[in-house]
Amino acid sequence: MPDASLLEAFPTPTDTPFVVEHVAEEFTSLCPKTGHPDFGAVTVRFEPRGPKDGGTCVELKSLKIYLQSFRTEGIFYEAVTNRIRDDLAALMKPAWLVVRTDWRGRGGIRSVIRAASGAVPERYSL
Repeated sequence: MPDASLLEAFPTPTDTPFVVEHVAEEFTSLCPKTGHPDFGAVTVRFEPRGPKDGGTCVELKSLKIYLQSFRTEGIFYEAVTNRIRDDLAALMKPAWLVVRTDWRGRGGIRSVIRAASGAVPERYSL
């Protein structure tokens, strides 16, 4: 299973509220039933807590390596999305976080999975 210890964080640079969005357009994992590759995009949107509250942001190189570690993992879409949410929420402890995965179609079916942590403001829902 991908290792959350691959993820690194840095202190939030300001107490002024802001929203971060990272989009990984070349995400790959394996179908646990067939072993075939699944391709998708992962969007991570969050509001970090301020530095006075110990807020952090995920460091991008570590996020990239973490996401790449799913490439050889046989895992369902829903598990991928929830695992990323849980690992990032544990790392950063943001005010709120939402992870959306958009999977390329297979057999005429496309899937979109969303998983949130905290109270996501409606205008920031994915």
